[in-house]
Parts: sequence; C-alpha cells; structure tokens
Amino acid sequence: MSIDKTSTPPEGQTVENPEAAAGAATAVDPRLLVREQGFAGYITEFKRKIKAGDLGSLPVVIGLVIIWIIFQSLNSNFLTAGNLSDISVAMVGTGMIAIGIVFVLLLGEIDLSVGSVSGVAGATFAVLNITNGMNEVLALVLAVLTGTAAGAIHGFVFARIGVPAFAVTLAGLLFWQGFMLQILGDNGTINLNDGIVTKLTSYYFSDVAAAYGLAVVAVAAYFLTGFLGNRRREAAGIPSRPLSDLVLRTVLLAVVSFAVAIVYNQYKGLPLAVVLFLAVLVLTDFVLRRTAYGRKVFALGGSVEASRRAGINVELVRISVFAIAGTFAAIGGLFVASKIAAANQGAGTGEFLMNVIAAAVIGGTSLFGGRGRTWNALLGVLVIVSIQYGLALEGIAAPVQYMITGGVLLATVIIDAVTRKTQKTAGRA
Repeated sequence: MSIDKTSTPPEGQTVENPEAAAGAATAVDPRLLVREQGFAGYITEFKRKIKAGDLGSLPVVIGLVIIWIIFQSLNSNFLTAGNLSDISVAMVGTGMIAIGIVFVLLLGEIDLSVGSVSGVAGATFAVLNITNGMNEVLALVLAVLTGTAAGAIHGFVFARIGVPAFAVTLAGLLFWQGFMLQILGDNGTINLNDGIVTKLTSYYFSDVAAAYGLAVVAVAAYFLTGFLGNRRREAAGIPSRPLSDLVLRTVLLAVVSFAVAIVYNQYKGLPLAVVLFLAVLVLTDFVLRRTAYGRKVFALGGSVEASRRAGINVELVRISVFAIAGTFAAIGGLFVASKIAAANQGAGTGEFLMNVIAAAVIGGTSLFGGRGRTWNALLGVLVIVSIQYGLALEGIAAPVQYMITGGVLLATVIIDAVTRKTQKTAGRA
C-alpha cells in the first residue's frame, strides 16, 4: 500500500510549471499514516503484520506469561517478590553479553567466543586487583578493555582477512579459555574483596523512593520523548501518533513500571544491577535506532553489497560490531564474577555460551540478520532465567533444564524461519 500527498511550494516562492507541480506528489511511509487513523489504524496494521508473518516480540511475551503461569501453579513461591528480584539480578550477567550478541546477529553473523571472553575479563580483574593489588577502578577498566581488544581482533580477522566469523570466534573460544586458565594459575579460583565489582549484584537501593522514582522517570521520559517527537513530525508535515495512543502506551508502561517497583520494595529494594542493565538497554537501543552507525549495522544485515555501494565502510563497521560484542562480554563477565564473588575456571564455560545466544534469539533477534533490537536481550534472558529458577524450585535436574531450554530455542528458530519465509511470500523480506 502506498499513499501520496500532493506537495505544495513553500510560502513566498513561485512555481515555474504549475501543471507539472500539480501532478507532483511526495510519498509518505504508510506506517506513519497509520498513526493518523487512531486505534482503528493500529488494529488494521496489527492484522496486516500477522498475515505477513511480522510477529515481533509477541510470541516471546506470550511464552513468558505462559511460563510464569505454569511455574506459579506448580509452586506458589515462584512469583514471590524475593524470587522475582533474584531472577532479575541473575539475568543481568547473561543479558549484558546477549546485548553484544544482538549487534553481531544483526549482521547475520555469530560470535562463539563471548563466553570465554567474559571469563577472561573476570580473571583479569581478579588477578590485577586481588593478586597484584592494582586499584580496583583501573583493574575494572583494563578488564573491560581486554574484552574490547579480543572482539576487535576477531573482527579484524573476519573483516580484513576474510575468515568466516564462525571459524574465527570458535578459535577465539578455545584460545581465550586457555588464556583464562593460564592467568588464574594452579589454584583456579580467586575470591573477590567487598568492593565495586561485588556490589554490582549485591547492592540494593533500600529506600522505597528509589524504585518509585525510577518508575516515574521512565514513564515521564517515555511520554516526553513521544510527545516531542510528535511535535517535530507535525512541524515537518509528517503524520504523527495520536495523543490518545501515546497516553494509552504511557499508562500501560506506568502500570508495569510501578508494579515492578512494588515487587522490589517488598524485598530488598531496587537492585543496582537492574538499573545498570536498563540504562545500557536504553543507550544501545538509541544507538541502533537513532544514529547513523545503527542504520549502517542494519544495512549490512540486509545486504553487504548494497551497503558497500552506498558508501558504507563495511570492514570498519564489522570490526566495531565485534569489538562491541567483546566489550559487553567483558562487562557481563564482571557481573557473573560479582554474583559468585570470585573468578574461577568454570566462568563462561558449559551451557553459558548457548544461554547467551539463546537469549538474543529467543527475544526476537533474527539469526538471518537485519532484524532485532537490544531489548530482545531482556525478553530472551528473562525467559531463560525464569525457566532455570522455576525448574530449580521443583528440584528438576540440570539435564532436563538443558533439554527444555533447547526446545524453547528450537521453537524460536522455527518461528523465525517461518516468519522470514512468510515475509518473503508477502514481499516484505
């Protein structure tokens, strides 16, 4: 569907050929015109998306609700304030790394090294700060930069030399795991002192005003951003979202935000880890959706050749994306070390890598590139950690947890593949 609006000359200017100008039209994105139709327009757009296979985050949201209902019916302790707060803190380490994986998946690539890189970051911090007595802040910065450097190396080999990302990062997985074991030494475990890193997951804002204040700020920021965006669209003559629609969305966000705040205040208060995670999600979402760099990442995920012809420095963007993935792997590794107050040889090993990738994919990021948001990491990791905690409450063994998580991941990938096929049929892919 395409809708045209006839353009008019700016005030004070004359048109040399009025007949030609009368036939001229300015194309307007039909998705913007939906906003002028109010709720009826959004219902029509929703039906069109469903028919075209553009499901967005709907399946994972429905799945999360079903998971919570099932586990709550099995154990009444699942939806208690304490358990939900513990879930939200436990998901941050994996979620941080999943944010970096989202960037890589948007290119249509994969990074298998992030688990090992996260372990290296935790080990680097512990060795520098605990073993060698380095200032904690400096050790933390160097640990994060270790992940950035590792990611940049992977990106360079992939982008400049042309080695497939799968092979490069698989080699990185083995190399960085060996490097972590080497720097940890024979002991294999270094306990952390009570400092900045340990407080990442152990500190709570106990004042009830903190959780409620964050909810107010989030709701107000959302409304003001949408309202000012509508004003700019109106000033430019572009269709904007009806005020009633913006108000409804704001009310829904307020209900969710204050419900979460109530839950936190019934336990220990607002966790610092959750605040940092939400801040990173907002920042990275802004980078991807509102900056030229973000548009380049999406463009590469759509077509590398078209991006190259459009003048995008493909090699630089690829290297930077893998550097971002390495950076978030290191940050996530510090949160994981904080959770157990130690750096050990098991960090980033086992099913950890699969959980990270699964979180990004389950949340709605396409394995085929070009579609996804960093908020998908939040949804995906929430599903995975909810399953882990729910099964743990029931005393179900780890092998069953792996099978269930694998089944959820497979179902998500199937939905992604079917969605992509449907979109191609509808001419939208």
